Amino acid sequence: MVELTWLYECSTCRKRFPLKPGLYLCPECARRLGRNDPLAMAVRPLDGVLECVWEGDYDGGADDIPLPVPGEFFPSLPVGNTPLWEPQRLRAETGFPFLFLKDDCCEPSGSFKDRASVLVAAFARQHGIKEIALASTGNAASSMACVGAAAGLDITVFLPKAAPQAKRVQVLQYGAKLVEVDGTYDDALGESLAYTSANGVLSRNTAFNPLTIEGKKTVSFEMCRDLAWALHAAGVDEPAPAFVAPDHVFVPVGDGVIIAGVYKGFEDLVRLGRIRQVPMIWACQAEGSSAIARALEQGGFGPAVPSSTLADSIAVDVPSNGHHALRKLQKYNGRAVIVNDTEILRAQRELAAKSGLFAEPSSSAAWAAFRKVKELLDHEARVVVMLTGSGLKDIAGAMKALAL
Repeated sequence: MVELTWLYECSTCRKRFPLKPGLYLCPECARRLGRNDPLAMAVRPLDGVLECVWEGDYDGGADDIPLPVPGEFFPSLPVGNTPLWEPQRLRAETGFPFLFLKDDCCEPSGSFKDRASVLVAAFARQHGIKEIALASTGNAASSMACVGAAAGLDITVFLPKAAPQAKRVQVLQYGAKLVEVDGTYDDALGESLAYTSANGVLSRNTAFNPLTIEGKKTVSFEMCRDLAWALHAAGVDEPAPAFVAPDHVFVPVGDGVIIAGVYKGFEDLVRLGRIRQVPMIWACQAEGSSAIARALEQGGFGPAVPSSTLADSIAVDVPSNGHHALRKLQKYNGRAVIVNDTEILRAQRELAAKSGLFAEPSSSAAWAAFRKVKELLDHEARVVVMLTGSGLKDIAGAMKALAL
């Protein structure tokens, strides 16, 4: 098998750099834009976000996913390969016979964030790094703590005091060090960046660490592989192709890293010749935290607006990966949908009661968004709604849904 050469490529200036610990943002863009102060990085979307790219001819198997860390460094944790549900009742009620739910609620920590955490942990083990630190609204923290426990790494997380109790309990059960922050996610991010800068530990902060984007691309590979099998089983495709791209993908969006990772996966699939084009991707945001949707409409980011939504996992004042995610949406003509908290809670209840999948509010925002725009879509379209966190992570939010 040909060994690939992996590099970081700046999403802003396109310069390339070696893949090495301690390099997070493009140093050229950081100098040019005056972004060398870690605390300043938490007040507006990051410039110079790096992506992982490879040089060489990839000759892996049909089911393999090119990743920048060799497999032997990954901890023994069953991350990924999550189910692609075929919700029959929801299909019948919406009139979409090819509607699918991508269920990452069943990851080891109950969150999609495990896809990023496991790659960051593997990178740390590859380079002999013993500690990883990050800020989080809860899911990334519990995810990194979970993966760190399996990998034998020390994990330090900075978490807003308002984060759901279940996520704080997870962090502590996994044995991580919890630093509670009296403020928002953005405040926690500033403290985390200052900590990693002062102590020289590996940062897993979303967008700041390029591996958080790269790890999340794996969902796109699974989506296309499993969609091909599902359609073949339904008698749609004969003979069965190895990969089939959806027509539409609905993604819950906060800081913009998940949607950037989804795009990266589809871009890699196109590059490998496994699919012909990147599908239509919908950025699904809560009304009280909709910076990327507003930027897509206005052509750029304005002043930060304090977030206010019960969907804590997608609640950010400043989307760290905003510029990078916006460029992806603009390049591929992606769309954005804004839903309010009432729509999110109703969507959560409907998902649970009519499919058996209990998702947290942030995930339910994607279902609410699909419900809001479904009449704009071809009813024969292949639609995937991404569900990225278990409802058990936020029981207080679920109780509000029951009151509607």
